[in-house]
Amino acid sequence: MSAQSSASRASPSSFIDEVIAATPGSDPHLDLCVQCGTCGGSCPSGPDMEHTPRQLFAMINAGMKEDVLRSNTPWYCVSCYYCMVRCPQDVHITDIMYSLKRMAIKEGMFQESTAADAPDFSETFIDFVEQYGRSFELGLATRYHLKHHPLGAVKMAGFGLGMLLRGRMDLTPTKIEGIAQLKTILARAKELGADSSKNGGGQ
Repeated sequence: MSAQSSASRASPSSFIDEVIAATPGSDPHLDLCVQCGTCGGSCPSGPDMEHTPRQLFAMINAGMKEDVLRSNTPWYCVSCYYCMVRCPQDVHITDIMYSLKRMAIKEGMFQESTAADAPDFSETFIDFVEQYGRSFELGLATRYHLKHHPLGAVKMAGFGLGMLLRGRMDLTPTKIEGIAQLKTILARAKELGADSSKNGGGQ
């Protein structure tokens, strides 16, 4: 990376610089996107996205910050990394999606997205993982539906009962072995993430 490029990314002057600086790790190669569309064609969630990743990257390059951060696209990313595997330019697509989600939450624009309840669902999932080392499906679904879709909770009751009777879902959460070690790892990861943010995304 050139000295001029490094200086630009240390003090973002455009939205694309801001996104690159907010993405931890090595250079995410966002500025190398050639708009081939391989990412969108590879994405299992593509039909549910308001914009394909290719379109979103073009919007980022055009400085359309508010439109990008209001888009539901990052929230429908399932982190399968298939797009990254197939990208001819090695653009770190999934990592960029995570950065956009963090930015949307920080700016408060996720609330204007059609996936506005996604951050709360994600935080609930993370809470269970941090406490028990695994997801607790009954607690996750119950908390989410009661808060965002109360009528949906009633509709899901029959489905949930069927899973319970077949032994496919637990009534109470159970901790994994070595939960203390996992908590130590997660705490360290948070520290590294905080340090990376302070240092301009680790660029």
